[in-house]
Amino acid sequence: MRTYRSAALIGVAAAAVISLAACGSNSSDTNNPTATAGASGAQVEVGNTINYGSFGTTAGIDCADGKSLNVGGSNNTLTVKGTCASVNVGGADNKITLEKVDKDLSVVGLNNTVAYKDGDPKVDNLGSGNVIKKG
Repeated sequence: MRTYRSAALIGVAAAAVISLAACGSNSSDTNNPTATAGASGAQVEVGNTINYGSFGTTAGIDCADGKSLNVGGSNNTLTVKGTCASVNVGGADNKITLEKVDKDLSVVGLNNTVAYKDGDPKVDNLGSGNVIKKG
């Protein structure tokens, strides 16, 4: 049962990341897509959007100056540097600290804690048990 539940969560997180790919990015970065996978999760960059997915990891991510970020997975602790144009969070029980969010911050998962230090984004809490705060 636990393996089935983990596989289902991975599928949901992957679908969320793929469906949100390239949403809301305004960065002028035009690099080709890149992908990395390892002990700190999987990160795929398509255009100016970073898609991150993992379970139970601690990692740092850099939005640079205007990339967008999509996060899927559960039980992650993420520290995000730079200025994110838009951030979308799916999954459950993530703890995410963002340096700055410019436009949109959307949390659709369960029991996530998301804090951003700077910016004035439009915030959408579409999940359950999430805490979203500035400061």
